[in-house]
Amino acid sequence: MSQKHPPIERVEALSELLPDVTPLPRLNRARIAKAQPAPAPTQRIRNEREVLEASLSDTDPWEAGFEAGDELNFLRDGLASDTLRKLRRGHWIIQSEIDLHGLTVAEARPALVEFLNYCLRGGLRCVRIIHGKGLGSINQQPVLKRKVASWLTQRDEILAFCQARRTEGGGGAAVVLLKSMKRKT
Repeated sequence: MSQKHPPIERVEALSELLPDVTPLPRLNRARIAKAQPAPAPTQRIRNEREVLEASLSDTDPWEAGFEAGDELNFLRDGLASDTLRKLRRGHWIIQSEIDLHGLTVAEARPALVEFLNYCLRGGLRCVRIIHGKGLGSINQQPVLKRKVASWLTQRDEILAFCQARRTEGGGGAAVVLLKSMKRKT
């Protein structure tokens, strides 16, 4: 890299104005560029987010077979029936959680999408989704509980989910088992 020098006329004019000043010697130093941060795959992340958002449709939760008082239970076809029993009993350690209660449906959906995206990329297997019991909703009906159940059943990566144990949130939370995703090294 070359340094820019002032024009000779300006240097001579400065020398005339300051005759007793001696310029500092120029040092021969190499300019080393700072290490650039690793590139972020922003387009891939954006694409994954769009695919997850598109995959969670807002179909009527009644079509998903959940009613207001039902306990959440879901097991993907082809899985052993004891998988759901193990999930209910806490066989898998809850590795992360998201708290959606208090959010509107419009706020909860993208938050859930982002959370699922994070969990799948991180290779997490068991997570908790806190949706609330609906005590703050109109008619005190659990809106998010049914929506979350409907959204989760649409995702192929969701193997099973059930209502959380009483000590983990009870009817206001769901414990979700995700597919094991191999991490890229």
